[in-house]
Amino acid sequence: MTETILTTAIRAVIVLLAWSFAAHAHDQSRPELNSWFESLESGRGPCCSGADGTALSDADWEVKDGHYRVRIKSQWWDVPDEAVIRGPNRAGRTMVWPFYDWTLGEARIEIRCFIPGAMM
Repeated sequence: MTETILTTAIRAVIVLLAWSFAAHAHDQSRPELNSWFESLESGRGPCCSGADGTALSDADWEVKDGHYRVRIKSQWWDVPDEAVIRGPNRAGRTMVWPFYDWTLGEARIEIRCFIPGAMM
């Protein structure tokens, strides 16, 4: 049991470190977009609530069978249709807001929001 608690604690620290090094949505060089980022919301809720946005390169997202997919941590994840933001992308770059769920000691990613960039 102690080993399970220790393993869970180590995994939590790794996730926190990964979050601190992620490319966050708010571009400090463009403060005029701060309120726009804060207002973003998909059918899954507010984008910036509990999840930090990450900019994706063109190689890390695609459309397959009419639905978006994103590559996060070297694994492809399907973007739920209700997570797609359909409005204009004022930042211009493709963004995803993943939410990391550590159920049963395994990381699972849920996509809270996704906004496609210019490749669309």
